[in-house]
Amino acid sequence: MNGAERVCLPRRFLQPLKARNPNPKMMLKLVHLLGVLVCSGQAALQVSISLNKVELSVGESKFFICTAIGEPVRLEWYNPQGERILPSKRMALHSETSRSRLIIYNAIIEDAGIYRCQATDGSGHTEEASVVLEIYQRLTFRDVQSPQEFRHGETAEVVCDVISSPVPAVVWYYQDKEITEEHHSRFTVLPNNNLQIHQVTKGDEGVYRCEASVEARGEIDFVDIAVVVNVPPVLSVFQQSFNATADYQESVTFNCMTSGSPDPVVTWHRKGQQLEPSEQYIIIRLDGGRSMLTIRNIRQVDGGSYTCKATNKAGSQEREIFLKVFVQPHITQLKNVTAVEGSAAMISCVAEGEPLPDISWRRASDGQTFVDGDKSQDGRFEVRGRHGKSVLTISGVRLTDLGRFDCEALSRIGGHQKSMFLDIEYIPKFLTNHTIYYSWEGNPVNISCDVMSNPPATMLWRRERFTISAEGTANTRVHSADGKSVLEVTPMSDRDFGRYNCTARNNIGVRYQEFILAQADVPSNPYSVRLSAVSQRLATVTFMKPDSHGGVPISYYLVQYKEVGSQEWRDVKSHSIQTTVVLTGLEPNTTYEVRVAAVNGKGQGEFSHTESFQTIPIREPSPPAVHGQRGMGKAYRLGLVKQDDGGMPIVEYIVKYKTDKEEQWMTKLVPGANDFAMLQPLQWNTRYEVEITARNVKGLSEPTFYQFFMPQKPDITESLFSGLGLGTVVGLGLGALLLLLVLVDVSCFFLRHCGLLMCITRTLCSKKTSTSGKGKEIEEGKAAYLEDREQNLESSGIDGWMVNASSCKEATAEGRKWKRVSQAGYD
Repeated sequence: MNGAERVCLPRRFLQPLKARNPNPKMMLKLVHLLGVLVCSGQAALQVSISLNKVELSVGESKFFICTAIGEPVRLEWYNPQGERILPSKRMALHSETSRSRLIIYNAIIEDAGIYRCQATDGSGHTEEASVVLEIYQRLTFRDVQSPQEFRHGETAEVVCDVISSPVPAVVWYYQDKEITEEHHSRFTVLPNNNLQIHQVTKGDEGVYRCEASVEARGEIDFVDIAVVVNVPPVLSVFQQSFNATADYQESVTFNCMTSGSPDPVVTWHRKGQQLEPSEQYIIIRLDGGRSMLTIRNIRQVDGGSYTCKATNKAGSQEREIFLKVFVQPHITQLKNVTAVEGSAAMISCVAEGEPLPDISWRRASDGQTFVDGDKSQDGRFEVRGRHGKSVLTISGVRLTDLGRFDCEALSRIGGHQKSMFLDIEYIPKFLTNHTIYYSWEGNPVNISCDVMSNPPATMLWRRERFTISAEGTANTRVHSADGKSVLEVTPMSDRDFGRYNCTARNNIGVRYQEFILAQADVPSNPYSVRLSAVSQRLATVTFMKPDSHGGVPISYYLVQYKEVGSQEWRDVKSHSIQTTVVLTGLEPNTTYEVRVAAVNGKGQGEFSHTESFQTIPIREPSPPAVHGQRGMGKAYRLGLVKQDDGGMPIVEYIVKYKTDKEEQWMTKLVPGANDFAMLQPLQWNTRYEVEITARNVKGLSEPTFYQFFMPQKPDITESLFSGLGLGTVVGLGLGALLLLLVLVDVSCFFLRHCGLLMCITRTLCSKKTSTSGKGKEIEEGKAAYLEDREQNLESSGIDGWMVNASSCKEATAEGRKWKRVSQAGYD
């Protein structure tokens, strides 16, 4: 019942109740529940609250109005704990004389309970009313993070902090399927509603759904949580140690390969300090987790340990790379050496490096090597070395030792090589044993003195203890060059023949060589004259060289021959000094005599013994050789190869031919000068037999037989176009069209005085000027030009021009045209 319907009871009716329950608060609750009022002598104090019971969700706000009837002095509110409510941030009070409003902001679970509004009048009498506040927690996800990151291999706990009252039921989903322990052995839903994943892997990444529901209210909500699995870096290096050489502007590159999720950040460190890109350190990061550190211009201080470090959210990993810097061997001392033949030579090579290198020697001429302690088989080469110095000693130096020697300093990190040249000085040496020269009076001869020496030698000529000056004498001259001196002597008398001396001298010693200038003679006679390959017109003469050439090389051989009984010899010279000569133009069946003499610069020597031979008589020719090939159309070409003509020219070839089915021969006479016979017309698809005989004035040769086959008759169309492709046929059509256009253009030129040809003629003629008479010259020029043009057009097929129709309209007056034509013709 409401306040207007309540019954007012006198206080005396409450005494029995007070006696049973002395607690005044409990009495008030009881009276309130009974819905009665206690009446007093003055106006009865009544208290009411706008609401009796309220349900409120966490976070919501609500206000309650408390109204008092009577003469209240104050209105006060009490919380469920019985404490008087004082104004605060979450609870506000707005009170008037008989009205008070309690406001609760952002309600929390602890705010639930019975709130009382108590009114007190002037006599201290109190009345109160209460309201029941029930607070429930709506489904709320509190600070759920997404994504949530975990390390590969660890036990991951995906947090889903959801609250509600009553406690919600939580279900997890992955890839649209509910997660149950039955099907997901590594997945567990914890009592706190979080999802636990044992030994989480990269394959567990994805979006998980945490779904919460309160069945009593039919409330349901969810949140999607992205799970990211971070894989710790895995770092590998291609090579863990490097060697480098200092102070040679070398560079070395370290490589690191990393993998992980997220992609690791790779840094390089040395001696605890991170390296930054600079001129010396070049750091390159490539796709695929590869990082390169290049160290440029390596110095010895760059040696040591370098660290490649890969870092991501899941951890870090390091790998060490060691750089060992060496000082490469370097040869610091090696010089060229000059030694005298027969003496000893000592070659020294000094090298430095870290570690100290071993030194070896190599002779370039034959590739032979020598190391410390070596000694050659002949005992001439010996090597001794100590502390980076090696000495190669060569005893009894020979000219063959001349040349390059390589010194190589080698250690386990590299090597260095330098070369030196061993120069050998020696006494002059003469290079030729040709010491006898031949000449005759008035014939100059060069006596050559060739010398090898080091250092170069000076050369002098002497004759009977007299030195021949460089300027020479009346019949001698001296020509000098490096290592060579030529004495030119022109003998004038017997006194100029004899001994000449060449003297060569350098600072090592002096040498002499004697030359003899002897008088030359004519060659002796050739011998063993033989005749071979004798025919009707030809004979081959062979012979042996003379025993003596007279001191002067033979120039050629003279072969003389004549008919027996004749006094007139005919001469034939050999080609150079060949001992075979062919005699031509001989008469058949004739006896000849032949003899041979050798000729040198001094003159002709004696003839050999005379030999006789007889040419072969004239006879019939040998059978001709035949080869054939098909001709054009119904023709066949027989090639005729002439054999031995029997000593007389072949007059003609007699060619007989017939089909293999006929008895009668057809005959064709071919002049003897021809090398082929054309047989035509022949029948298609037929085999032919041929008989060929050669004839000279003596008679006929034996016949030569030959057969050939004529093919079937070819198709005309096929024969014309079988070898032509589509492009060729099109080209022929275009050519025909072009020829037609040229004919039209020429017709325009002569009949209408227009066309492309007329334009070209006008252009050419306009560049020339006329300087002489006009009348008769113009007419003569016109006639000459037309006559010449007609001949050219007839001979060339009127080729090369196209019709230009517009040119016909641009033709000029006929008189002016012929004037220009005449000028062009005469100019």
